[in-house]
Amino acid sequence: MLVKLNSSLLCGCLLGATLLSGCQLPNPYTGESENAKATNGAIIGAISGAAIGVASSSKSDRGKGALIGAASGAAVGGGIGYYMDVQEAKLRKQLQSTGVSVTRDGDNIILNMPNEVTFAVDQTVLSERAKSVLNSVVLVAKEYSDTRLNVIGYTDSSGSESYNLRLSQVRASEVAQYITSQNVSGSRVSSTGMGESNPIASNNTADGRAQNRRVEIVLTPIGK
Repeated sequence: MLVKLNSSLLCGCLLGATLLSGCQLPNPYTGESENAKATNGAIIGAISGAAIGVASSSKSDRGKGALIGAASGAAVGGGIGYYMDVQEAKLRKQLQSTGVSVTRDGDNIILNMPNEVTFAVDQTVLSERAKSVLNSVVLVAKEYSDTRLNVIGYTDSSGSESYNLRLSQVRASEVAQYITSQNVSGSRVSSTGMGESNPIASNNTADGRAQNRRVEIVLTPIGK
């Protein structure tokens, strides 16, 4: 009996180690591996869950109980960080080669959709390319229902400040409305326009202005 218990616990520990090694995520834009933000709680949870699974299972099912306990323990032990980690990994996979960048800021995931992906110059109608990208975002959003999607529109500094603010608001609203039209609860989606504020590049060059014309989708855990 002791041998079986140790074998099952070892199985749970190995699963925990696998989860930890799985926290190395490839960046599809640089090709380099990056450390995920999951805490060691996921691993501790996996090992603890394995022990609980063994203790609560019959002799014949202890191995299976360890695996189930390890998986559930990892999710609980990892908390919000682990929840956002796995979501980030899926978004990176879905959005690879789309031109949309995926970055992480604490427990927030930021999707940067450049204007060339979303709207034509000075336009507010979503392109078919944008809809295809958003469909990929929606797939992940439906799987992770405890995440809020905050859509933020930005422009470059060409034109009047008031016009740019209005343009950014309309564009952000268009993106948010498309997401909710794909059966994502409206209570999880918000939109706002920031106009020409918060530039990420110089507005003195064409390339810089192109970078500043963008829509960002910031994914945050609900309740945070």
